[in-house]
This record gives sequence, structure tokens and C-alpha cells, in this order.
Amino acid sequence: MTTATPAPAAARAARLATAILPVLAASVTGPLFTRPNIPTWYAGLAKPDFTPPNWLFPVAWSILYAMMALACWRILGTAPATGALRRTRTIALITFFAQLALNAAWTPVFFAAHDLFGGLVVIVALLALILWTIRLFWPLDRVAALLMVPYAGWVGYATLLNATIWRMN
Repeated sequence: MTTATPAPAAARAARLATAILPVLAASVTGPLFTRPNIPTWYAGLAKPDFTPPNWLFPVAWSILYAMMALACWRILGTAPATGALRRTRTIALITFFAQLALNAAWTPVFFAAHDLFGGLVVIVALLALILWTIRLFWPLDRVAALLMVPYAGWVGYATLLNATIWRMN
């Protein structure tokens, strides 16, 4: 495990922006693409009994996005001493941002394109990258890795929901 090193104010601000801004950007895709589709297209789909109420999604996602940004911030603050851990940190950050891109891509595929199977493909890849991110975060910062676990659980649940909705429709 590595520890954070003190950084000048500009470096701390850059670290904070690097952790928050991409997560914030990914988070806006949800409302942009779901609001116009929930009362019309999504409401007309057959859904399983375990579908949560619509109000729960923004609550859950707000919490998860905050945890994701905090996890990224923690990883950005690590200063691995060894070459192997430096490489792991680089790969972990690439994987984190790749899963974030898939996170942002799922909503337009599922809601805007009305592509249930395409959404399923995206969310399965997303779940795999989240799990890989957790694995890569673990040796760098266990708290950061654990912050990603609820996200993996929610996306696992969403994957089951997506698959079931696809099958039912």
C-alpha cells in the first residue's frame, strides 16, 4: 500500500478537478437521456417485479458518483514507490476512466437509442471494468477499492434488470 504525499495547492486543485469533473460529466448523461424517455418509452416497457421505483435511481447514482470521485481522488493521491505499483496505478486510472466512459455510454444506448440489447452489452462490459478497477485499486488504496464495491453491486443489479427487461420485451 502507498501513502499520499503533500502537494502544493495547485497540484491539490488539479487532483480534485481530475477526480470530480469526469465523474460529473458522466453523471449528466443520466438526466439528459432519461427524462424525456421515462414517461413515454420506458414506462411502456414490460419490467420485472424487482424494478425499483424511478425516484430511487437519482438518489442511488448521486451517492455512487460521489463515492467514485472520492475513490479516484484517493488513487490520484497515491505515490507508489516501486515501478510495479506505478504501472498498476497508471493502468488503474486508465481502467477507471474507461469504465466511466462506458457508464456515460449506457444511458444514451439504452434510453435514447431504445436499444435494450446494446445497453446490455455496454453494461456487461461496464461491470467487468468496474470489477477490474477494484482489483487494481486494492494494492494502491484499499479504501478507494472498497468505495467502488457498492457501485459494482448496483451495476450488477442494473445488469440483471437490463437483461430481464430485454428478455421481457
